[in-house]
Amino acid sequence: MTRRQALAGAAAVTVSAHDATANENIADLAARSTRAYTALMKGDAVTYAAIMKHTQDFTLMQPFGGKVVHGFEASPEHLARLGGFFKNGDFKQEVIQSISSGDVAVLVTIEHQSVEVGGLAQQEWPLRVTLVFRREGGEWLLAHRHADPLVHGISVEQAAALARGR
Repeated sequence: MTRRQALAGAAAVTVSAHDATANENIADLAARSTRAYTALMKGDAVTYAAIMKHTQDFTLMQPFGGKVVHGFEASPEHLARLGGFFKNGDFKQEVIQSISSGDVAVLVTIEHQSVEVGGLAQQEWPLRVTLVFRREGGEWLLAHRHADPLVHGISVEQAAALARGR
């Protein structure tokens, strides 16, 4: 069984890259992100950090908005706080589009989670997500993550209110 066949049960993969190596890289990155975020949704940030390595200049645009986070802190204290934010979750990833060129790869996904977040009761948390990976020293590292909860869409009036900070 190829990696792509093994991945098919966990995520739909659409590959726009043109060569077998790029296809393999995309499949590996999709599988790795699925494993990492599955662990995180269960509150296991240590496993997440072991699977998902980040670039030094990593940026995070959280689904809750606010300032862009620069860097990923892998200290035991931070991982404990991060893991405590998510509990009892399930995770599935739908890859909508992928792009690979040289040392950069992008996954455009819809993440489907049912999870307790920030002390709230368990609920569905579908997110539109863009993951940007950069190859450094032969290893693919996460350079950027942008997530938003607008899978179901909102009206232009609701978007305008959010833009005004309401």
